[in-house]
Amino acid sequence: MTEAMIEYIDTEAELREIVGDPGPVAEAKVLPALDVHARDYIARSRFCLLATSGADGTDVSPRGEPGSVALVLDEKTLVLPDRPGNKRVDSLRNILHNPRVGMLFLMPPMAETLRINGRARIVRAAPYLADLAVRGRPPKLAVEVTVDEVYLHCAKAFLRSDLWDPQTWNDRDELPRAAQIWRDHAQIAATVDEIDGNLRHGYTTTLY
Repeated sequence: MTEAMIEYIDTEAELREIVGDPGPVAEAKVLPALDVHARDYIARSRFCLLATSGADGTDVSPRGEPGSVALVLDEKTLVLPDRPGNKRVDSLRNILHNPRVGMLFLMPPMAETLRINGRARIVRAAPYLADLAVRGRPPKLAVEVTVDEVYLHCAKAFLRSDLWDPQTWNDRDELPRAAQIWRDHAQIAATVDEIDGNLRHGYTTTLY
């Protein structure tokens, strides 16, 4: 297929010509702060995606907790703990260059998601870090977000994908081992079994 066979959209006017304009409900649903439903959703959500953009490009990072994935401080402020990881700190480095972030909160089996856009800061000391402790270990850092926009996103993507239906999930036995993928991606000299052991050790000892 050559590029001459592909038509691209270059302006919002062209885009609107095909898609049309949003209806009044789609416009009105965007709130400037966390209402009672948004707070309840976040309190029940154990997983979200954090999107950031910095000098080196854009990144999306998964965030998960055994309880609420974020701590709501007030109607305009929430906090995501930063747990131990691979020390690349892609999201944190991006925030230093560009504070604007987007978040997508998930709460299975509900197919609607909660979207929040705002401005982030990296926190190294605050009284609320103690409230984010798991197994007696508070996070060393946290991402504090000032909310600019919050709204519920419709369920169509999850209905199309049947994401929450276990019968649609891939058979784990047919999938490649994560250790094999790590070995191939990073060209690691260790064996797959050795990498698998290191992964399991990390997953059980350095989550918090």
